[in-house]
Amino acid sequence: MGTPHPHRTLSVVVPTFREAANLPALAERLNEALGESGINWELLLVDDDSNDGSEAIAQQLAKRLPVRMAVRREASRDLSLSVLQGIGLARFDHLVVMDADLSHPPERIIDLLRALEEDGCDLALGSRYATGGTLDRAWSPWRFLTSRLATLLAQPLTHCADPMSGFFATDRRRLPDLEQLRPIGYKIALELVVRGDLQVKEVPIGFSERATGTSKMNARQWINTARHLHRLYRHRFGGWARALWFAAVGASGFFVDVLFYLGLQWAGVNHQVARALSFWPAASWNWALHRRITFREHPHRPPTRQWAEFVAVSLAGLSVNLGTYLALTGWTDFFDRYRLLALTCGFFLGGGVNFLMSSLYVYRRQTASSLTQTPSGAGS
Repeated sequence: MGTPHPHRTLSVVVPTFREAANLPALAERLNEALGESGINWELLLVDDDSNDGSEAIAQQLAKRLPVRMAVRREASRDLSLSVLQGIGLARFDHLVVMDADLSHPPERIIDLLRALEEDGCDLALGSRYATGGTLDRAWSPWRFLTSRLATLLAQPLTHCADPMSGFFATDRRRLPDLEQLRPIGYKIALELVVRGDLQVKEVPIGFSERATGTSKMNARQWINTARHLHRLYRHRFGGWARALWFAAVGASGFFVDVLFYLGLQWAGVNHQVARALSFWPAASWNWALHRRITFREHPHRPPTRQWAEFVAVSLAGLSVNLGTYLALTGWTDFFDRYRLLALTCGFFLGGGVNFLMSSLYVYRRQTASSLTQTPSGAGS
């Protein structure tokens, strides 16, 4: 017999989208992990209208296990919104949130609840990167790199080793007002921790690769993650957040810049020509991310006009960027030997010009008069 746990009731909230194949195994493993713990538990599945047989499977499971399903029949699918709905529908105040794909081990739920009780924290987080945590060796180097990059970007917002984890336990009564939350995508724990200023205890877990189905992380979700991080930076750091995020986007553009700079030289292009050409793919990359993320909430003027303004700013930044590079490599032997250092200096000086002109010119907020101005002849 298992040892009775202080938390006598528990709602396990699991957002789902096309996870029908994983639901029976998830329910069985939860039953094994919690069945002899003395906890009165439920599995609440919140489905994003998968239309894959998940509802029928949940109904069959409910005949012998405490399983129920709520279906969000809305146009926009979003894991975080599913979790928030599940928190609102849960029967019990003690909550565990986890994924349906079995990457989060149900066997560690008791450890999360114990940390929540004994350490007096607001949220116990299952951590891949805390001491003792592990990752599945089936992960590709690319997936590991992107995971670590996302974690690195999120760490200034918290003191957690794994702030992007989606496996956690909490008490609903300690959470911030759910109506005030603004999550996008998959990282609901980060939203709760940052906006609720919650005290977190990390519990190391072994993170497994999903057994069946396909990952929902695609380019759209990565964009949503970046947008979410930008929102939380603005919440945490206020007016400095835009400059910080502009720098983060610029750093990614710097990688694109260097990649093309070296690639062009490898193809036989002169280094000065390569320096001029590599700017454009980097500038296009930055433009796309700034438009979607950094200045997203600013009103967008007609695309043609705004694009022309962006080109003007890009040319100004390019002149500073390229001029710095040519001056440094042409006037000093040191920078001619270390051309990447000269490229870096030019990049940051040009980036400063781009930030100032983008903020004050390309993405400037419209004045009240410009917003209310009526086109000539309108209404006559």
